[in-house]
Amino acid sequence: MKVLVTGGAGFIGGHTVELLLARGYAVRVLDALLPPVHPSPAWPIWLPNAVERQQGDVRDRAALAAALRGVEAVIHLAAYQDYLPDFSTFFHTNAVGTALIYEIAVAERLPLQRVVVASSQAVYGEGWYDCGRDGPQYPPPRPREQLERGEWDPRCPRCGAAMRWRPTGEERVDPHNQYALSKYTAERIALVLGARWEIPSVALRYSITQGRRQSFTNAYSGILRSFTLRLLTGRRPVVYEDGQQVRDYVFVEDVARATVLALEDPRLVGRAWNVGSGRPTTVLEYAERLARYLGVDLPPELPGLYRAGDTRHIVSDISAIRALGWEPTADLDTIIADYVEWARQQPALQDHYDTALRTMLASGTLRRVGG
Repeated sequence: MKVLVTGGAGFIGGHTVELLLARGYAVRVLDALLPPVHPSPAWPIWLPNAVERQQGDVRDRAALAAALRGVEAVIHLAAYQDYLPDFSTFFHTNAVGTALIYEIAVAERLPLQRVVVASSQAVYGEGWYDCGRDGPQYPPPRPREQLERGEWDPRCPRCGAAMRWRPTGEERVDPHNQYALSKYTAERIALVLGARWEIPSVALRYSITQGRRQSFTNAYSGILRSFTLRLLTGRRPVVYEDGQQVRDYVFVEDVARATVLALEDPRLVGRAWNVGSGRPTTVLEYAERLARYLGVDLPPELPGLYRAGDTRHIVSDISAIRALGWEPTADLDTIIADYVEWARQQPALQDHYDTALRTMLASGTLRRVGG
């Protein structure tokens, strides 16, 4: 079988491509090679020579059609990821790019046996909480007034009491920002049009994916990239809010295995699945474990900053995909070691945080407590 991997020169894409080749698939990659993920329009040196390469944008009908012809399956990983308020770019890339796959497949009667679309844990917003008085709750985004007071935890939308977070299953979504909205739109396009036009389709809601080859220049790469670069260059990692946010970090190789499972196992067709570690980690704990691994005494800074539209606590319930035989294999210490040892081997290592900070503050994406 020949598989097209859109965004195949990216972080998750590259690991997925390697696994596909190891399992005997022929692979074609379509990638725009655009910043901030790719600092230059050159194919990464780690992309295997056996891969057929096409440079192009999923928003470009001609480029996407050329990439789709002659393949039997698609793993659609190409996406726009950022924190900036260029809202239309998210939908043009993530939603329209997904719709174009189905539009071209139907128009040209392409014999696609499977389409796997990358969605995100972000579609849940705050996810599921439990109020001792009012039971299960799915709180709305935290109000700006609350965040500017430095009050971080969501309150029960009915009684205003404190709540406890719970692992979030696949049943209910509530996207809170432009990225989450665009990814949920993309997965609905895939599942609805896939069912209507008999193109077997799957959506995977990845948790925060971590591991080697995460872009140094992409601010959306997040905590592992940011904290590692600062610690390796002798600077303290910067933590937003109070650092007690709970997150779910999953190893990129585990994500690649889940993605190939979705390609091969018909039981996944027709719905969205959580792909995460199922293990909660606070941001402060992450910073402490990373510093301990590096052997440095650089405690994190907490400058009273928060990201607009961010969630407080989100951990995925992965029991559904676990029941099909998939299991995360790497704990956080393994993820950290994998990335740090790769990062240490890269030339001209530098911290890009200050540039990202100025951009996010100027756009209003990042804000200070007290306004």
